Amino acid sequence: MRSSLCLLAVVSSITLQGQQPPPRDAARVVVLKPARVFDGTAMHEGWAVRISGNRIDAVGPADGVSAPAAEVVELTGTTLLPGLIEGHSHVLLHPYNEASWNDQVLKESLGLRTARAVNHLRATLMAGFTTIRDLGTEGAGYADAELKQAVEAQIVPGPRMLVTTKAIVATGSYGPRGFALEWRVPQGAEEADGQELVRVVRDQIGHGADWIKVYADYRWGARGEAAPTFSEDELRTIAETARSSGRPVVAHASTPEGMRRAVLAGIETIEHGDNGTAEVFKLMAERRVALCPTVAAGDAIAQYAGWKKGEGPEPPAIGRKRASFKAALSAGVTILSGSDVGVFSHGDNARELELMVDYGMTPLAALQSATSTGARVLHMEDRIGQLKQGMLADLVAVDGDPTREISALRRVKLVMKDGVAVARAQ
Repeated sequence: MRSSLCLLAVVSSITLQGQQPPPRDAARVVVLKPARVFDGTAMHEGWAVRISGNRIDAVGPADGVSAPAAEVVELTGTTLLPGLIEGHSHVLLHPYNEASWNDQVLKESLGLRTARAVNHLRATLMAGFTTIRDLGTEGAGYADAELKQAVEAQIVPGPRMLVTTKAIVATGSYGPRGFALEWRVPQGAEEADGQELVRVVRDQIGHGADWIKVYADYRWGARGEAAPTFSEDELRTIAETARSSGRPVVAHASTPEGMRRAVLAGIETIEHGDNGTAEVFKLMAERRVALCPTVAAGDAIAQYAGWKKGEGPEPPAIGRKRASFKAALSAGVTILSGSDVGVFSHGDNARELELMVDYGMTPLAALQSATSTGARVLHMEDRIGQLKQGMLADLVAVDGDPTREISALRRVKLVMKDGVAVARAQ
């Protein structure tokens, strides 16, 4: 049975209006026939993908993938690729040019922030990102774990979620700030030090954390500059406590010393790395610690501060970020695509991949960082990130070839999660 893409509109329009797709038919077999298939590592012309239930049943040359009684969906002119991975999101934040981080943490209620997050999850999924690692609720408690439950129960549409709940900061190092010193202001993460870190890690795990996030440095130096927060021993305590339950640790770190301590302590991914040096990136490569560069967040913040992109010289912070990103590439550091979305609009996640290419990464490597490489870093390589037999049927079709033009990722024609079409272009 042959059908055109428009036959998916009935299923897709339901989700686009905020409702749930119909129950998946486990016996349904669908063959998707795009112009080309990116399988997570390489591009293949003339390939197709067969899906049975919620799993990929076969991938390869179109003639060999057909099956009797299968529904055939023609995706003319498109590239079919694994559902994209967002390695660093904050679904409980919205763009800082709408409201400052301080105001979001202190003035927006938990109900309001959660309601916004439902829209953010939907926008992310519709953009082709079927898995996200959400790195801290920024004052919203355990709402990320609760949103994950809502997605899994099909109460709201959204990507697969890995969550960190509150995140961990050293006492006195975080924010909001700027208030009279006699007030105890609610913080955007959970404070802990020394042996108390064991209890806090275990408590966050008990409240649903899939990863543990720690701020290995922050802007609390003597002159307001970024400086390390936790000692190497404290970071090791966090990593060892989390690892005993099978959970990895991710660290916010932008200073060479904060990055170095985190790497030596056994932390698996470094977020930002803005001021990373050749030496620390070499150490990361040796220890197989991945970098989640979040170049899109810095780009957005510079523009909020008045930089008109494409006019005049780049701000110094952008120049430093370009240099550190190139140094990471030169050192052979594993790159996980992660944008810090929430600083800018959810659904604009492809901005990170575009900027990584602009900063010196090849389009092919950028795609791998958001598919097969990303899945490996997140310990999900047995389920997502590649189009091959037995993997979950999370796929996205885009108009054009993103290995030639990375911005093709913005031209989403079809999104499938767990074998169900959840979005398509009208």
